Amino acid sequence: MAEGIEARLRLDYPGFVLDVDLRLPGRGVTALFGPSGSGKTSLLRCIAGLERAGQGFLRVNGELWQDSAARLLLPTHRRALGYVFQEASLFEHLNVRRNLEYGWKRIPEAQRRVGLEQAVALLDLGHLLERMPQRLSGGERQRVGIARALLTSPRLLLLDEPLAALDVRLKNEILPYLERLHDELDIPVLYVSHAPDEVARLADHLVLLEQGRVLASGPLGDTLARLDLPLALAEDAGVVVEGRVVGHDAHYQLLSLALPGGGELLRVPHAPLATGRQLRCKIQARDVSLSLQRPEGSSILNLLPAQVSGELPAAGGAHVLVRLEVAGTPLLARITRYSRDQLGLFPGQRLWAQVKAVAVLA
Repeated sequence: MAEGIEARLRLDYPGFVLDVDLRLPGRGVTALFGPSGSGKTSLLRCIAGLERAGQGFLRVNGELWQDSAARLLLPTHRRALGYVFQEASLFEHLNVRRNLEYGWKRIPEAQRRVGLEQAVALLDLGHLLERMPQRLSGGERQRVGIARALLTSPRLLLLDEPLAALDVRLKNEILPYLERLHDELDIPVLYVSHAPDEVARLADHLVLLEQGRVLASGPLGDTLARLDLPLALAEDAGVVVEGRVVGHDAHYQLLSLALPGGGELLRVPHAPLATGRQLRCKIQARDVSLSLQRPEGSSILNLLPAQVSGELPAAGGAHVLVRLEVAGTPLLARITRYSRDQLGLFPGQRLWAQVKAVAVLA
């Protein structure tokens, strides 16, 4: 059975056309990212069968859900998917336990891929099982909604901006649970968002949409580092790197991470984690400076040998965005044009990238 999601879909609205041709990983989290009106939710609804693409082909990990050429269109209830909207649409007359059991009991026991106790533990719902929905916070309601979707044993989980209706505190409360789903369940997720920090924390693969078209699709780290995409011009432009924990300094509360492709280390303020565990970090371009020689006596902890691989004028004209390679890991630095000229930067040049430990978002 072929693994992966293949989606060729065209949906015509008055004044807007969604026209995509995608091949996505059959596991992990794929983020659908772009400005409002770019087609993110329309694409998700086509995949769910809630909108009918006039021209469409959709195959999910070997299961054919739509083939308009063969006049095949599975209705939504026959697609093994879970769908979580911005607002958790719970059954208000049922307590949390009975909300969770609603879909779970309708799945034949032999086909259940997620157990009731497993979903309760993953979303930390044990103490909420007897509560009615009216007594739940926004974050608790959304956790119940996600658990209920999981208990339908989906082959694909669709999350349509599940944190958009929550304030910053509740977002930070629920994000660790979404990370647990990513780490512990082998169910592919399509995650719609326009929040860069959510994408940085959760996504493995990134699809960038604009006006109903796909601008880019690829692994998160590589796509964020592309200079030919609008992401590079954003104020919070940066990359996501994933390192392996190799040590922790208890006195200074600093975690040491080995970067992929070599022995380079990144030190970040963080609580202890088990040696060998993977941790992803976002490094923003504005927090990276460059030096032609290895600095001595600097307060900046992270000094990484790098090579210049590209350059892009940044917004406003005073800055440039420099793409670097650190043992195969891409990095972006936003510096002034004056500094670029003073350093005499050119492609292939070797230098040192300096990253403040306090600026790394882990």
